[in-house]
Amino acid sequence: MTQALKIVIPMAGFGSRLRPLTWSQPKPLVSLAGGTVLDQVLNMFRSVPNFEQSEFVFILGPTMGEQIKEHVARHYPDRHVDYAVQPEMKGQSDAFWQAREFLHGPMLMAFSDTLINNDFSFLADETAGGVAFVKSVPDPRRFGVAEVDEDNWVTRLVEKPQDIQNNLAVVGCYYFEEAEDLIVAIEEQIKRNISLKNEYFLADAINKMLESGLRMRTERVNVWLDAGTSETLLETNRYLLEHGQDNSDKVVNLEDTVIIPPVNIHPTARVSTSVIGPHVSLGEGAVVNDSTIRDSIIGPGTHVTSSMLEGSLVGHNVNITGQSGRFNIGDNSWAIK
Repeated sequence: MTQALKIVIPMAGFGSRLRPLTWSQPKPLVSLAGGTVLDQVLNMFRSVPNFEQSEFVFILGPTMGEQIKEHVARHYPDRHVDYAVQPEMKGQSDAFWQAREFLHGPMLMAFSDTLINNDFSFLADETAGGVAFVKSVPDPRRFGVAEVDEDNWVTRLVEKPQDIQNNLAVVGCYYFEEAEDLIVAIEEQIKRNISLKNEYFLADAINKMLESGLRMRTERVNVWLDAGTSETLLETNRYLLEHGQDNSDKVVNLEDTVIIPPVNIHPTARVSTSVIGPHVSLGEGAVVNDSTIRDSIIGPGTHVTSSMLEGSLVGHNVNITGQSGRFNIGDNSWAIK
């Protein structure tokens, strides 16, 4: 790759499956394993060749985009970032169409709630025009799949296949040698109105590219994580804490407290007379007193007192006192007994 790689992340969706957390913040900024979902998505690209020189393109929704920009300015001040806005939710291809002015040269894309554990260093020597990242799954009928020939070249992408014979599910991550070719295919897709329920699916544009001669191969991944629902967010939090995000050996501001790894506790969080862990993420400025917390994500600025929480998702600046059980609580809320 001679041009700077574009890392493109569409993030215009409303995140309805993660409500109430996403009523007041965009899905990419939901807390996860010591950071945000967006932070974890960007972390997975660190093995990209010349990652520090790569450029980000974020496709935002019509609301709450300023929160994304503020987060990026705070945590990635030295990175080149271009922003596009998708004003209407008209599908994946439409999102890329809105960002077309920024899409040229080599491009790597992933959706904002998809994480894979993969080594991207192979892209330094990649000769294929495209790469579809796939994972074998027991039942692919909920996903899209890649059909390949005997030489592993992709012949077609199929959305939600009717049978399970081909189990190579596409995981929502693609590489294109020339982003312009994708935009040309999307332009044709929109012109011909190749859509379903007024949504333009990326698979249709890629199939158009394949018909026009794109040589795309598959790259298998071993780990495919999802951060799009409450259940999968907690599952992904567990995995990340078990695979590099545990900071239990560096925790400070503890008083008469037992820590059961793995956990990720922000250095500014304060914990006293409590049991924390396993699989707990505790955000910036959080305060926990006289409580037990297991398998939970506790957002920044939240106070938990005299409570027992398990399997819980708690947003920013929440006050929980005298509670026991599983909770899913949005920002700036109270649960006080």
